[in-house]
Amino acid sequence: MPSFGKHPKGPKHGEGAPEEFNLEQMEKETEEMLKLRYLNRENAQFERTKGGFVSLRIGEEFYPRVHVIRMFPFSDPTKYISIRTPDEHSKEIGVIEDMKQVSDETAKMLNEQLNLRYFTPVIQKVINIKDEYGYAYFDVVTDRGACRFTINIGGHSVVHLSETRILISDIDENRFEIPDVTVLSAKELKMLDLFL
Repeated sequence: MPSFGKHPKGPKHGEGAPEEFNLEQMEKETEEMLKLRYLNRENAQFERTKGGFVSLRIGEEFYPRVHVIRMFPFSDPTKYISIRTPDEHSKEIGVIEDMKQVSDETAKMLNEQLNLRYFTPVIQKVINIKDEYGYAYFDVVTDRGACRFTINIGGHSVVHLSETRILISDIDENRFEIPDVTVLSAKELKMLDLFL
């Protein structure tokens, strides 16, 4: 039975009390996070690792493995490429403003990493879509071959990138693209009607 009017006992002074708030340290960390460092052929050296990843050296700093991420994957795929640490709390190391600002060899290496991360087969033909219990089961032909996948109808599985271009993400976070829905047949459009 709840007891009203009584205040719960808090920790005694110096005993289990939260650490003192350090405003100066927090401001320094925030400033560090907001600082944008641009990477280019003059200040950054990218190399392939034995495991097929990419390492980065900037002056005295060395990162044995980095993640390569597009900030604008659909509207500007060759600009504003974020280079980050691969850990769970990924930290941005720097940004390549334009792929033209790195050597051709570096651009090729980074594009290989981006192609792995943003692997998005293009749907060329919709054979069948069956929906039941909140899921849609797609049977399609892509530019990489025939494929079957499942999406969650209630989620944000279908994103309209433009009036005619859509991106579909399945329950395993694989992405599929229909660049132009207007080239599909009337039968295919009818099957997709729920998502358009």
